[in-house]
Amino acid sequence: MKESQSRLEQLPPGWAHAQLGDIAEVILGQSPPSSTYNESGKGLPFYQGKLEFGKLCPTPRKWCAAPIKIAEKGDVLISVRAPVGPTNICPEKSCIGRGLAAIRGLGGIGTLFVLYLLRVLESEIARKGTGTTFSAIGGGQLRGVKVPLPPLNEQVRIVARLEELFARLDVGVEELQKVKAQLKRYRQAVLKYAFEGKLTEEWRKTHKDQIEPQILFQSEDVAVPKLPENWASARFGDVTKIIDYRGRTPPFSSQGIPHIRSSNVRDGRILLSGLKYVSKEAFDKYMTRGLPHTNDLLFTTEAPLGEVALVPEFAFSLAQRLMILRPQKAVLNSKFLLYQIMSPEFQGRLRGKGTGTTVTGVSSRNLKPIRILVAPLAEQEKIGEEIEKVISIIETMDSMVGTGFRQAVRLRQSILKSAFEGKLVPQDPSDEPAERLLGRVRADKAKSKGEKDTNRRNKSQLELSTYVK
Repeated sequence: MKESQSRLEQLPPGWAHAQLGDIAEVILGQSPPSSTYNESGKGLPFYQGKLEFGKLCPTPRKWCAAPIKIAEKGDVLISVRAPVGPTNICPEKSCIGRGLAAIRGLGGIGTLFVLYLLRVLESEIARKGTGTTFSAIGGGQLRGVKVPLPPLNEQVRIVARLEELFARLDVGVEELQKVKAQLKRYRQAVLKYAFEGKLTEEWRKTHKDQIEPQILFQSEDVAVPKLPENWASARFGDVTKIIDYRGRTPPFSSQGIPHIRSSNVRDGRILLSGLKYVSKEAFDKYMTRGLPHTNDLLFTTEAPLGEVALVPEFAFSLAQRLMILRPQKAVLNSKFLLYQIMSPEFQGRLRGKGTGTTVTGVSSRNLKPIRILVAPLAEQEKIGEEIEKVISIIETMDSMVGTGFRQAVRLRQSILKSAFEGKLVPQDPSDEPAERLLGRVRADKAKSKGEKDTNRRNKSQLELSTYVK
C-alpha cells in the first residue's frame, strides 16, 4: 500500500494531487420508505447496492415512486456498504438507497474517467471501510480519497486507450468462456457416450472372454431402451445400499473432524475449501447411522440435487443433505456408479423424481426405483478408466482456462495502474495543467455554494417576514 501511494505521489508533469471531493460531486444514497417500492416499473429504477450491479451497468429489480436521493444518467455508482468499492455506471435517472453513492465528475471530467479512476483505487477505498457487522464508508471518507488528476485532454486520451485495450482483453475473455463451455459439453458428451456402451464398443469385441453377462430384473416404472450386449437394467435400490443422513446439524468447532456439507461435493470431487469442523464428541453423537466404507459415494439430496463424489480417505462428519451410497461389489463398480450418476441421462431421471417447490430434493424412497444400467464388471472397470483419462485431460484444460481468467484480471488491473501512473499514454506539454482545472472546479464550487447560501438566507428572511411585522 505504501509503495502504491509513493508511486501516486510521483506524478507526471502537468498532473495534480487532489481529493475525490475536489473533482466530483458525491451524492450519498438514502432509502425511501418501503411503501414506495414496487416491482411493476412505476417511478424511477431503485438501486440499493452491489447486488444489482452488472459488468458495466446495474439491472433494476425494484422501482420507487417517491425517491429521496437521485443519481443522474452517467453518474458512477459506488457501493459504500458490504462490500465497499465496486462500481457501475447509472444508465438513467434513478433512485439510490443507502448502500450506494453517486459520483458525478465536475469541470468536464467524464464518466468513464471517474469509473476507471475509482476502479484502480477500489482496494484502497475498500480498506477505508469500517464497521463490526459489515464494512461501510461515509461521505467524508469517500470525498477525502486521494486521487491523481491528469490534464483534461490527457484524461480523454487515457480513456480512449483503456477502452481500446479492454476491448481486446474482453475478446480474449469471451474466447476463454467459449472454451470453458465447450469443455463442459464435451464432458457431458463423453458420459452420455459411455453409458450408451459406445465408449467400450471396440473393447467388447476383443475381450469377449472377460465378459460375464449381467442378469437383473428391469425397472417397472421406466421404459428400458435397447442395451449393449450383456448389459442389464436394475432398480437403484436393488444394487446400492442407501444410508440417508437427514437429521440435526451438529454444532461446529474451530478445529477437529472435517464436516462435509453439500457445498463440498461438486463435479465428482470433494472440495476442501470452506470446510467446517466438529468435535470428537459431536462426531460420536451425530454419526450414528453408519460410517462410510472405502469406495462408498457421497450424494447430495438437495441444494444442489445430484452431486456425487467418492468418499475421502480421512475421517469426516456428514451434513443433513447427503447420503452414503454403497454399491454391491458383486454387481456394481464404484467409479462406474459415480460416472453414471454424473451422466446427463441419469440426472434427467433423477430430476424427474425430485420433489419440493422452493428447493428440489430427493429422498431414499424416491431414489430407490430409479433405473440404473449395469454392465459386466470388467467392462465397468474399463469404462471408469476411459472416462478418467478424458476427464483428466478436460480438467487440465479447464485449469489452463482458469489461469487465463486470472491472468486477464491481473492484466486489467496492471493496465489501470499504468494509466494512472501516467505510463499508458504520452504527456503533451501543450495540455492545460491539471492545477488550472482544479482551480476552475474549486471556483465553480465556491460560487455554487455562495448562491445556495444566498438562496437559503433569502428563504429564511422571507419565512421570518411572514411572521414578523
